[in-house]
Amino acid sequence: MAEDKFVAYVSSYTMGESEPYGIRTFDVDVKNGRMTAKQTIPITNSSYISISHNRKILYSITDMGVEAYKLSADGSLTQLGGTVPINGMRGCYLSTDYNDRFLFTGGFHDGKITVLKLKSDGSVGEITDEIFHKGIGSIGESTFRPHVTCVKMTRDNKYLLAADLGTDYTYVYRFHSDKGKLEPVDIIRSDQNSGPRHIKISVDGRFVYIVQEKKNAIDVYSYEEKNGIPEFERIQSVSTLNEYHSSVCATSALNLSRDCNYIISSNAGDNSVVAFKIDRNDGTLKKMFCLPISGEYPKDAILYPDNKHLVSVNHESETMTLFKVDMDKGVIMMNGPAIKVPRPNCIIIHRIGRGSTAKKSVKGEEINDE
Repeated sequence: MAEDKFVAYVSSYTMGESEPYGIRTFDVDVKNGRMTAKQTIPITNSSYISISHNRKILYSITDMGVEAYKLSADGSLTQLGGTVPINGMRGCYLSTDYNDRFLFTGGFHDGKITVLKLKSDGSVGEITDEIFHKGIGSIGESTFRPHVTCVKMTRDNKYLLAADLGTDYTYVYRFHSDKGKLEPVDIIRSDQNSGPRHIKISVDGRFVYIVQEKKNAIDVYSYEEKNGIPEFERIQSVSTLNEYHSSVCATSALNLSRDCNYIISSNAGDNSVVAFKIDRNDGTLKKMFCLPISGEYPKDAILYPDNKHLVSVNHESETMTLFKVDMDKGVIMMNGPAIKVPRPNCIIIHRIGRGSTAKKSVKGEEINDE
């Protein structure tokens, strides 16, 4: 039987004609933990990318809008339609609902959520709803006004969670899929000056993980719906740092392992990557390691499908650093030279399957049990 094959997609900020490629694709060597450059895509300032749940389309943020790309059998990308405006400033996050009928974007700069309808071929259609967050947070550099940093549906496809780093709230919206409209129903309140940044949800949908950029922690919530009302209860808060760490740190993205047994985050300033083992019964986290990544400002980090290798995406040093991982011993070891990538933002590892059959993605929001 042929082995599974994987590709990686890396999004980046661009620098005009001198560096126009906002998305890069790589062939992934899982056995040896390495990557080989495959394709470059000209797109401006791809601050975030996401793959549809049917594994057919990659969506990307770009200046003033979003773009869609069809995934081929070998993992290469072909643009599907042009840039679709979001009627606001450049977003920082996007994701689809679990039926791939709508696309949600979150705006850091303007505190805006935009909902767009998706066409039958996966291309992006018209805007169906727009919401600007209001209010103030702590009086600080980035927390004095709304900054929407993540928009993600609960796995039952009923509620959109919108992390707002500026107000220390994660807003909960009931999603009316018949019209593509959002209705506010609840607020998950983080500790003051926590800075909720990214959200992941357990594969069974019972637990919500919110990484707190300024608090340098992951808060774990239970989730259930009772009589048509969503209920969230914080059950754990775990630091993403060691007791010894850099004085100024910002915790970054959040990713689930392919088997959903681990969750990975990273710390800028401390320039470290942290791994937690997930208790699949009660959702709680146990820290396995927090170790340096040999780069500056790790904006994203993800385990390979074998959980034996890891890649860190380092924005300021403009590198991807690769490591061997031993979870039992709680150690990582440098695995060859760094890969140069201009101003990278995030990474997805995607399975293109046995032979040419397209399969499932590895990034947290695309995981399903297999």
